[in-house]
Amino acid sequence: MKMSSFLGTVFLAVTLCFAFGCDVQKTDAIKIGVVGPMQFTQGEGHWNGATMAAEEINKAGGLSVKGTKRTLEVIKVDSNEFLSIPDATNAVELAISKYKVDFLVGGFRTEAVLVMQDIAMDNKKIFMGCGAAHPELCERVTKDYDRYKYWFRVAPINSKFLVKVDFILLNMVAQAMKKELDIPKVKVAIVAEKAAWADPMVKIAQETLPKMDMEIVGVWRPSPTATDTTAELSSIQRVGAHIIFTTFSSSVGIPLAKQAGELKIPAAVAGINVEAQKDGFWDATGGKGDFGLTVNTYARVKITDKTIPFYDEYKKRFKEAPNYTAATHDAIYILKHAIEKAGTLEADKVVPELEKTDLKESSARIAFSKDHDLMLGPGYATSLATQWQDGKNVCVWPNGWEGVTYEGTVQYKLPLVLLEHYKKK
Repeated sequence: MKMSSFLGTVFLAVTLCFAFGCDVQKTDAIKIGVVGPMQFTQGEGHWNGATMAAEEINKAGGLSVKGTKRTLEVIKVDSNEFLSIPDATNAVELAISKYKVDFLVGGFRTEAVLVMQDIAMDNKKIFMGCGAAHPELCERVTKDYDRYKYWFRVAPINSKFLVKVDFILLNMVAQAMKKELDIPKVKVAIVAEKAAWADPMVKIAQETLPKMDMEIVGVWRPSPTATDTTAELSSIQRVGAHIIFTTFSSSVGIPLAKQAGELKIPAAVAGINVEAQKDGFWDATGGKGDFGLTVNTYARVKITDKTIPFYDEYKKRFKEAPNYTAATHDAIYILKHAIEKAGTLEADKVVPELEKTDLKESSARIAFSKDHDLMLGPGYATSLATQWQDGKNVCVWPNGWEGVTYEGTVQYKLPLVLLEHYKKK
């Protein structure tokens, strides 16, 4: 492939070297490639979180490698992975071969990240995942440690853990329905985007929900980029679902929430909807997404001492709340800690220090399991649930789960359309 043609297939931009308060030369900068779909909110989160971390570290004097101060330079790698896996592949290859990145953070779409992961591993580049949830990404570490040891997942919790949290949330919603509306057996419609990361979640849900005394009334798999979900919603309304259980990482989360509100479907929308994590969701749905519940990573609650300061600064700077891909901020701080402990940028020496990670960052207390996955549980990453209530996205869970409640958490509310519908009966 000619270089001109090759460059035309990728969306790669070299951006700023943040060298505030530091007197080392740019040539000494440690280069971190920030990989994501930069034309979408998920990539914006990757870039925003990373640039914040780089600026903060450089302002504080940089990163110390055996007593030598080094600045961080972040390289924007637009993977275009929503639309093209080859684009994502080419972008990472170019970041490594031409722009000589030392480390990679980010990645979002599992199908693309699996391929990008292989490229990074071939080049022995540490890749801190901040977007893709599929368990296989970390299972590879166990199956072939020598090859895949350079991969670590910082966010989100993996698909199996996400399902576990989803079940807790579904049970919370179901119990509220039974208590307030006297619904003896809750009916659930499973609606998941047609994407690899969602496949194991759908399978586990189909196996588990009946054991939770919930009736599955159907499974719908719209395109991740669908703009019209009225056919699915009309079908869901006909079968009388009480809960629409969503598994969305992409833009389909907006039309479904908006159209469910327009159709006044008497059901609670709950699950995962990445679009509902951001402030623009309210305006994008015309307020029709009110009462929507989503698994989240960030809210203005005290997960650690770093959470609220990070949340406030992010919102001040970017005019919106951080979504979970902004955990690139944590990934860069984790890298900084490991590099300083190792005293080198050599990947084989940094990996053992990353494996020892136990840090309280903005999203959670972060530690890694043997397969380099993010650890879940009380005292570690718990994830959050946020709900839109009257135009505000507020944290409603954990609220006493396993003894965990974060300061600032409020009570979950059933949708008004649901309350009105069933109280009339």
